[in-house]
Amino acid sequence: MANPATDRKPRDTAEAAADVVRHGRWWSRWPDWSAPLAVVWSALYGAAMLYWALGGEGYPFQRVHEDRSSGSLLEPSRADVVAPVLALFCAAAVVVGVTMLRGRGTGGGRGRVVAFGWTAACVLMFLIPDYSLLGLLVFSPVLLVFAFTGVPGPQELGDILYWHRINIIFVFVGGLLWAAATLAHQRRSAGLCVRCGRGPHGAAAWTRPDRALRWGRVAVYTAVLSTLPYDITRIAWYFGWPLGISDAFLKDMQDTPHMLEMGLALGVASTLGSLLMHGLVCRWGEVWPRWVWFKKGRPVHPATAIVPASVVAVVLIPAGLMAVRGVEADSWGTMGPAIFWVVWGVALGAATLLYYVRRRGSCGECGRG
Repeated sequence: MANPATDRKPRDTAEAAADVVRHGRWWSRWPDWSAPLAVVWSALYGAAMLYWALGGEGYPFQRVHEDRSSGSLLEPSRADVVAPVLALFCAAAVVVGVTMLRGRGTGGGRGRVVAFGWTAACVLMFLIPDYSLLGLLVFSPVLLVFAFTGVPGPQELGDILYWHRINIIFVFVGGLLWAAATLAHQRRSAGLCVRCGRGPHGAAAWTRPDRALRWGRVAVYTAVLSTLPYDITRIAWYFGWPLGISDAFLKDMQDTPHMLEMGLALGVASTLGSLLMHGLVCRWGEVWPRWVWFKKGRPVHPATAIVPASVVAVVLIPAGLMAVRGVEADSWGTMGPAIFWVVWGVALGAATLLYYVRRRGSCGECGRG
């Protein structure tokens, strides 16, 4: 028997937008709007790259002063070399996205469409970006205050959110859109529910609550261990032990106001984050514990854990890959521990996914579960 949740043909952009307005909860309609937005993003960024390839000003990967640069894999590079390649990449992305929207790419070409989609998502989310996303996430509360009060000292907010960094954010958003669009197309073309991924023959064995909990613990413990190198080095520097750096480098940090305190704060924040990850496999991650007095005993809404954990997981990976490119043997303590952020991000993402499959109930789209 046909299932309307899985056999429904993709709608065009106008219908998807109207559906978002009608349902209100736009985030729950991500299978409908992700592909149209991915196509729009690809067309806009491709047009921008074509403009820079033809000599336009503002190419975001050109060499600039260190204070306004990024650690992107593409920086510094020449516009006449890289921009045409990215323009062609975006043009191919538009074609693939339209193929998804028209409900094609479900037969022999399904594998190629899905492979291109995931490749585009990974390149845009993990390879091109740098640590900027992680830094902006960590300091987002302070930046929010600065938006209203101004940045203390001679700096301005533009000295933090400059063009090269804004471009990285825009690229990362494109990667998120392509990941969502590809996942929806992959499920739809396989006859699965686009919302939950369940099929007519039930869920996969690994999604059973007991197995998901078992593998979730492994993922959490892996994530916790991956945070230790960074935490240990920053705490050691604060107490005067030059672990992984030279004595001269430590002296420079000691002479720089608040430098060691900032490193200690980041190390402590990382340690606290590793403790919070246990909520993905512990009882207090499902029911508010007594020490949260204003909500104790109430069920924890899954999104309370899933949203922040997912955001942290995806921004850790590009920061860790950047560290791989920047580590030096004689000062391994600076970038070396950050290499493990790749492991941290992957493990945290896996733990979050397993938490989701344990906590999800019946799907509102297909009724399964």
